Amino acid sequence: MAVTEIPVAAPAARSVEASQRRTGWFLTAPAITLMGLILLGPVLVALVLSFTDYALGNSGFNWVGLENYEKLFTRSTYEKMFVATFTYVVTVVPLSVGLGLGAALLITSVGRFRDLYKTIYFLPVMATLLAMAIAWEFMLHPTIGMVNRTIEMGCGTFLEAIWPFMAQGCEGGFPLWLGDQRYAIWVVCFVGIWQGFGFNMVLYLAGLTSVHRELYHAAEMDGARSAWERFRLVTWPALGPTTVFVVTISCIRAFQVFDTIEAFWPQGAGPNKSAYVMMFAIFEKGVQQNLIGIGSAITVVFLGFVMFLTLIQRWLVERKVHYG
Repeated sequence: MAVTEIPVAAPAARSVEASQRRTGWFLTAPAITLMGLILLGPVLVALVLSFTDYALGNSGFNWVGLENYEKLFTRSTYEKMFVATFTYVVTVVPLSVGLGLGAALLITSVGRFRDLYKTIYFLPVMATLLAMAIAWEFMLHPTIGMVNRTIEMGCGTFLEAIWPFMAQGCEGGFPLWLGDQRYAIWVVCFVGIWQGFGFNMVLYLAGLTSVHRELYHAAEMDGARSAWERFRLVTWPALGPTTVFVVTISCIRAFQVFDTIEAFWPQGAGPNKSAYVMMFAIFEKGVQQNLIGIGSAITVVFLGFVMFLTLIQRWLVERKVHYG
């Protein structure tokens, strides 16, 4: 008579696996709870408040539905907010990324004073942006500023042909960089590029160290003789993961611009609100005017834009990214 063996290993293994799973959830529960309270909690609170007319100090509030969001997309003030924000992002992100990559490539190609160049390019990142904004405010002063003084010394046919409005300085009509709505947002963009490309340069320098020299030798053997061909065939594809990170960080930092505008125009976001970006609008409505409802609505839209653009750019860039 044959004796049938009863399998006991499988139930025992499942019991051990279930026990390990419970232990894992028990150990990670505090971190998950804290993350939810710190990260997700404020977002949910802002989402709820965006449908109300709540203000700090009031005993109650009224539900207004989509009224706050309707104001955002119908009033001219908020139209300026979207225009200024996307003008800044579309200008600063590609230029700061491109200049950061160019500076990194130049530094890796020089043999002497490499550390000095790194320090010079990285100084704007280490400096306090608020202090640097005040320094730029003095340099952009219409009469005693270094910028207009330089324009005055360089007035001529060549300068007039390149940038016609600068020639006004020859007749004493220097540009009002911070007082003219035509130039205000572009001044903020320039400061953002100047302050941000050094940070991107450091990231690209780190990425360039991971590019194997053997790849360049192989490319030369295959006929890639010029520096442009080596960059196109080897350097740029190898920098794919770095570019994904740099573009993502640059987009987020561009949407968060606030210090420069607050330093240049403490009482407003430029002449005729020409530099009225979303972060300044959140500060103005939520803090200065105590309109928590509309401030929360702007915050929700701000987070939505950041998340949407981040996901889109990651999807577009990572399709051609190769991780080694």
